[in-house]
Amino acid sequence: MSVAITNRIATELVGRTDRAAFVLNRLREEIEHPTTELDYETPYQLLVAVILSAQCTDERVNEATPDLFEAYPTVHDLAGASPDDIYPYIQSITFPNNKAGYLAKMARQVVENFGGDVPSAVDDLQTLTGVGRKTAQVVANVAFDVDALPVDTHVFRVANRIGLVTEGADTPKKVEQQLKRVIPRDDWADAHHLLILHGRYTCMARSPDCADCSLTEVCKYYDRLQTLPEEKSGLDETEGTYYCTTSNHYFDEPDTHVDRYDLEQVACPHCGSMQVLRTKNGSPTKQVKDYRVNG
Repeated sequence: MSVAITNRIATELVGRTDRAAFVLNRLREEIEHPTTELDYETPYQLLVAVILSAQCTDERVNEATPDLFEAYPTVHDLAGASPDDIYPYIQSITFPNNKAGYLAKMARQVVENFGGDVPSAVDDLQTLTGVGRKTAQVVANVAFDVDALPVDTHVFRVANRIGLVTEGADTPKKVEQQLKRVIPRDDWADAHHLLILHGRYTCMARSPDCADCSLTEVCKYYDRLQTLPEEKSGLDETEGTYYCTTSNHYFDEPDTHVDRYDLEQVACPHCGSMQVLRTKNGSPTKQVKDYRVNG
């Protein structure tokens, strides 16, 4: 039995609770201080930074916030500003017009509804403009030590790829609910940061660094990558557009098959195999299911 098949069987036999424990323990060995990479000193500053970080990198947010916080050091100061006043400080951030409006309204709401103190409860935070469930949980957890497990695009992708959640976990809320079932409550905060950092620096969206990943032995995504046919050089383009590695057959007009993950794959019209290469560059046509937050 090949190593790839042995690993695949082992991966399938590992339960999600055991897989989660393995993942957190292994990532703790590699990531010494799992915490947010946003720069902040107060709950107000963290709230602003997290709002700005939506669909934007933490690095870019950290470049913009020092001048913003110097101009508006407290939520009361920000509450007196208009979106036009705020815009110049955050124009390098994604969607600066929208976020300037969010910050102005949020600050007024904190002053008017919470006496100028950023609320610590997730439900209260979600009443603020520009604050969704994920943002509210990040602020509650990081600033106030409230037990929470926010799911952003990194956590969503990594949890699905590794197999910490089931195939049906196709929304951040579902991923959050399933993660909370397999990760002890005391570990929620660490899990959030560990999975984000792993997704940011190793399990990237476009080019995951599987070669340097320490989690491959329990990762279902990596396991599926092993089922792809190896690239092959020296294929003859004049014989056909595609080459089936199963039947050693060239062809131009492929069939299509829908695999177990509901992905439409190129298939050989001769034998039905999905182990197909492009003759132009010898690369496999087969896709491995990946995971993105929609919308």
